[in-house]
Amino acid sequence: MARQNAAYPGESKWKGWLYLGPAFLLYTIFVLIPLIGTLYNSLFRWDGFSANREFIFLDNFKQLFTDSEFLNALKNNLIFVIFFCVLPIIIGLALSTLLGRIPIKGLTFFRTVLFLPQIISMVVIGVIWRWMFNPVFGPINLSLKSIGLGGLTRTWLGDFNWALPSVGAVGSWVQYGFCMLLFLAGMQRIPQEYYEASSLDGADQWQQLKSITIPSLRPEIGVALVTTIVAALRVFDLVFVTTRGGPGQATMVAGFLIYRTAFIQKNFGYASAMAIVLTVIILFISLLVRRFQQRDEDKS
Repeated sequence: MARQNAAYPGESKWKGWLYLGPAFLLYTIFVLIPLIGTLYNSLFRWDGFSANREFIFLDNFKQLFTDSEFLNALKNNLIFVIFFCVLPIIIGLALSTLLGRIPIKGLTFFRTVLFLPQIISMVVIGVIWRWMFNPVFGPINLSLKSIGLGGLTRTWLGDFNWALPSVGAVGSWVQYGFCMLLFLAGMQRIPQEYYEASSLDGADQWQQLKSITIPSLRPEIGVALVTTIVAALRVFDLVFVTTRGGPGQATMVAGFLIYRTAFIQKNFGYASAMAIVLTVIILFISLLVRRFQQRDEDKS
């Protein structure tokens, strides 16, 4: 019998690479190669179609940091983090506490209905909510009028002040179900004895949430943070269907600006530079959240 390598107990390490091979091959073809191609294109002034390219090295990136339109789009993405990340996590925690600790008839039905927005196509969601927000026949304005609050009606997606919160609210509606389900799964591993002991000590539900539930759900909260922040930074389809970045630049986000710059304005090199910067920002924030999460795990 061949002696096992002490550094790699069990099966040969090459079998591990063999198992990872197909997935890594697909990842290389559909992620790494396009990413390298985008980085290469960002060094040129190019319309994306002609054979003529002008090598300008880092000029596209230099221009980005003085481009008010791109900076405004990034600002809107960061505002969307509140709607796509902060609010869904708060709502998800509240719902998971309610559904996970209190026996409710038809619990599976409620979980399914609340999670449903997460599995619907974002394009379909955009079409539905564009109809909901319609200022003339949309259910939101009609409902406000029917209860005597006609003064609160708005052209929600056409108002410079309300367009961004309106689209952001749709993002919250989409994301909270994912957070809720993630937290419900995490709550299954919290021993019930912790809650019983804290109840005997006089702790109310808020104190239990703060002292037991949230600390125990740190891994799930970390996953929710990364996933929802990435969703906020790369949002495109929802904005494309509902507002096309309008009115004016009120809901312009980096993803839609990249699309418009590349395929409408035919400035492929500059759009590639935007995409690279956005990728770096997403990667940096993801690693930062992961680092804080790892530090908390090490402390505990």
